[in-house]
Amino acid sequence: MTVYRSRHALRGPLTPDRIAALRLPTTRRGYRPEDVDALLHRLAFELHRRTEERDEARDENRRIKRALRSWQSAEAARRLAR
Repeated sequence: MTVYRSRHALRGPLTPDRIAALRLPTTRRGYRPEDVDALLHRLAFELHRRTEERDEARDENRRIKRALRSWQSAEAARRLAR
């Protein structure tokens, strides 16, 4: 599993619980923009990576289903030929 590396980002994979518990450091005027930007960059990276993984899994699922259908058709034809 690839994890985005940045000196500003959290260590390890992001999870919904970690994001919900996240507290960014504040100043008297609010959040430091570099912390917010780093977090947004990290979230975008993780979301993109997980979307790619999901798409790869869907493609593999389709490939397996096609192979199974092909095998089932061939097996049915073989049985009818007996």
